[in-house]
Amino acid sequence: MAPINVFGYEISLGWFGYVIGALFLVWMLNLYNFMDGIDGLASVEAICACVGACLVYWIGGHPSLSIPPFVLTMAVLGFLVWNFPPARIFMGDAGSGFLGMVLAVLALHAAWTAPVFLWAWLILLGVFIVDATFTLLRRLLRGDKVYEAHRSHGYQYASRKFGSHRVVTVAIAAINLLWLLPVAILVVMRYLDGSTGLILAYVPLVALAFKFHAGELEVASNA
Repeated sequence: MAPINVFGYEISLGWFGYVIGALFLVWMLNLYNFMDGIDGLASVEAICACVGACLVYWIGGHPSLSIPPFVLTMAVLGFLVWNFPPARIFMGDAGSGFLGMVLAVLALHAAWTAPVFLWAWLILLGVFIVDATFTLLRRLLRGDKVYEAHRSHGYQYASRKFGSHRVVTVAIAAINLLWLLPVAILVVMRYLDGSTGLILAYVPLVALAFKFHAGELEVASNA
């Protein structure tokens, strides 16, 4: 992993960076699989993150980096035509796992050009990172078997509450474009420190995770 800047201090991770990088790749692969549970959500998240990355690359003075995320955006847009709710084609584990891994690779690669881009990617992917991580930690603390299938992610509770996949997918797109993208831009423009921007971006997402019962027992919430 590239050196990272935390609250103004540059930290070189050395060999430990390989461990962190590997964990990041594995977690992104799995969390993307976890979050592909309603029509169009994984596709919309990838498109929003990639479009946001293209924009911050241009603002950050590295437009050549935008080619891979732009190509991925076009590919996923073609799929979204069939995957938008109500979906006629579903992504499946192979598709979601691929997207999670590729997005993680793009983030790590961009960090070597400018470490601030890693913060931008973590912010742009905030909805998926927060919901999946918050849900996993809550289930771990409760002693659940986390390898067993469940429907206790925040977005799953939200889709059942509103009775619509489309409402939740569109709402998450709005969060990505109207909240997370502006924060990522402020970080890349150096108006915000990366770690400060990450906290600012994630606090409302954690509040939403609480609001929509992410990680709670399904029976208890339904009651």
